Amino acid sequence: MHHASAADGRVELRADCNRGQGSWSEPAPGQLRFGRLVTTRVMCPSKSLSDRFIRGLGDVRSYLFRGGRLYLSLMADGGVYEFEPMPR
Repeated sequence: MHHASAADGRVELRADCNRGQGSWSEPAPGQLRFGRLVTTRVMCPSKSLSDRFIRGLGDVRSYLFRGGRLYLSLMADGGVYEFEPMPR
């Protein structure tokens, strides 16, 4: 799963076999909110986390870059999404 964002507040993402786009904002330094995301509804393999991942983006409240990785923290101790750079 990966995402790409732009400085204009738009985000494009791929979550397993689904793709989507939407908006994001930074209400304060270190805080992150995703707006409504529009995604494809392709039926992914049974072990895919695509739907869970996309739903979870609505619960993201903060972010942190550390050691070349991006961490997105979910509200109410809901967990942390960890991303690493994709190989080029």
